[in-house]
Amino acid sequence: MGSSRASCSVSLLQLFIVVCLLFQCIAFKVHADLSTTLLVNASDASGRPIPETLFGIFFEEINHAGAGGLWAELVSNRGFEAGGPNTPSNIDPWSSIGNESLINVETDRTSCFDRNKVALRLEVSCESKGDTICPADGVGVYNPGFWGMSIEQGKKYKVVFYVRSTESLNLTVSLTGSDGVGNLASSVITGSALDYSNWTEVETLLVAKATNPNSRLQLTTTTKGVIWLDQVSAMPLETYKGHGFRSELVEMLADLKPKFIRFPGGCYVEGEWLRNAFRWKATVGPWEGRPGHFGDVWMYWTDDGLGYFEFLQQLAEDLGALPIWVFNNGVSHNDQVDTSAILPFVQEALDGIEFARGDPTSKWGSLRAAMGHPEPFDLRYVAVGNEDCGAKNYRGNYVKFYSAIRNAYPDIQIISNCDGSSRPLDHPADMYDYHVYTNANNMFSRANTFDRTSRNGPKAFVSEYAVTGKDAGTGSLLAALAEAGFLIGLEKNSDVVQMVSYAPLFVNANDRSWNPDAIVFNSFQLYGTPSYWVQLFFSESSGATLLSTSLQATSSNSLVASAIIFQNSVDKKKYIRIKVVNFGTNAVNLKISLDGLEPNSLQLSGSTKTVITSANVMDENSFSQPKKVVPTQSLLQNVGKDMNVTVPPHSFTSFDLLKESSNLKMTGSDSSTRSAIVTLSAIAAIMGAT
Repeated sequence: MGSSRASCSVSLLQLFIVVCLLFQCIAFKVHADLSTTLLVNASDASGRPIPETLFGIFFEEINHAGAGGLWAELVSNRGFEAGGPNTPSNIDPWSSIGNESLINVETDRTSCFDRNKVALRLEVSCESKGDTICPADGVGVYNPGFWGMSIEQGKKYKVVFYVRSTESLNLTVSLTGSDGVGNLASSVITGSALDYSNWTEVETLLVAKATNPNSRLQLTTTTKGVIWLDQVSAMPLETYKGHGFRSELVEMLADLKPKFIRFPGGCYVEGEWLRNAFRWKATVGPWEGRPGHFGDVWMYWTDDGLGYFEFLQQLAEDLGALPIWVFNNGVSHNDQVDTSAILPFVQEALDGIEFARGDPTSKWGSLRAAMGHPEPFDLRYVAVGNEDCGAKNYRGNYVKFYSAIRNAYPDIQIISNCDGSSRPLDHPADMYDYHVYTNANNMFSRANTFDRTSRNGPKAFVSEYAVTGKDAGTGSLLAALAEAGFLIGLEKNSDVVQMVSYAPLFVNANDRSWNPDAIVFNSFQLYGTPSYWVQLFFSESSGATLLSTSLQATSSNSLVASAIIFQNSVDKKKYIRIKVVNFGTNAVNLKISLDGLEPNSLQLSGSTKTVITSANVMDENSFSQPKKVVPTQSLLQNVGKDMNVTVPPHSFTSFDLLKESSNLKMTGSDSSTRSAIVTLSAIAAIMGAT
């Protein structure tokens, strides 16, 4: 009896397992075969223009993004000012070459520059012959730059410095390995004591004989006496358009086709204390005379070679982007100016606008002209502070700035720090700042944030957004997909969203103060994170036409989509671009149905599909695998007004449908195929650059 009951129990258990497996298979099939329809009204008449300025970039001096990064200066602490105005002072990262019995190195306040009086004094006790003989390579000082100077064979490097001496000068300027071994390039500066009795500017050109990504600059001598040095600069001769920026980093920005650049911060503008905030007047004029300052938010010194003028000209103009100047409004993280005393800060902002836009005969416009740019800059936007809305004096200060700027420059658009997305502002503004840093699920859910925003009043400037925390790592696919969903929502709400930019833009891998970032680099390498590549999908959206779309409701809310008509900047032809984010774990069978198209208005060839995805949502790019998570592109088959496509799980897909034109050959012609190949080659070239 007992045996029979056991057998029966086993049979029932087996039946139960079979039934469970059957239901699991059915459930899996349902989830694996999620299906929905995307309706696109593709008629030109139904479209809405997207602002010309929708997508741009935001640069902040954080993570050594500028100093030791975008700005190509190789010397760190070139003016010996980083240790403070009192002497003797710390000269880090400079170090001496030779022991204390041969050379004494210290700072004093004898510089010829009024705004940065600290200079370096080298008292040399040895010489090439006699009782105390110098080492064969001499004694002196060296600078390792920002975690090593990247020197490339055949490239030229301009070294400029100021020097004076009590004796005749015999100074060797050289580029060597990080340990001082291996002469990559050198030049000898000589002259009589009379020649160098006063401060003298010296310039020499070094041509590298070998490549070393971890080099240093040395200044050495075997002549007894006292030498003073100041403002020692080393720059590669080849920079972006010859304007001092590291070419490969700017090229990655140019590929995004930014319509604006917000600068120079961020918290960098505020400072932990006002005494350390970015002040534009200290960053203009000849580079040697700029005092530099300590950025006490991100905790490093900048010589301010990358200053207000360089942002306006060499970066904004070279990129064809409109500048958005963020200035301090008398508020830092720890102190603030009372509204009753804010007028000097207001005048400083007005002076900054005059520098950018004033007549070359005006006080500040003449300084701009003297710096080589007599024509006014196209400054149309200013932001009063950064993330300061909650500060006690912000609103009172803001109104003072607003009134003065509106009176003097009525055409300038003024941006408030206070969020107006959910309720009206209590003060006048042309735009309001909206910042969001959050986890991936929350970011994706914010695709609908501006659906409910009033269509009246100031427009939104989403100037800082990013997925952060454990979902982001140092730049994950998961973070990028959530951001892509958010950006689609912003694109669809571009009637109330005027501008959008990611933050932060850059990180030097040796100083990760903030994760993640769009572009990662060191002295000689770089790559884009998935968040960078997602932005590339929106590079044609500014000034395009937004089409009406409707996504059929499904059991899954993991899909968001948008559609635009744009003219490709490479082949100058019109395309319909349909972007779809699948934030879910299952593939989706998507039927795309385009309504409102004229017959035969799509070419059967020349259309493409671009996808960014990876095996794991936490996959990242790195120096060893810079292309682990990048877009892949292929020709799109079976193009028509109704198309069935599969959208992979955890992916971002763009379908670019080539529109027929009267000056093109018939549908399916060789010319349209060549057009697609041109587009494919362009994207391949971008990916090859990283």
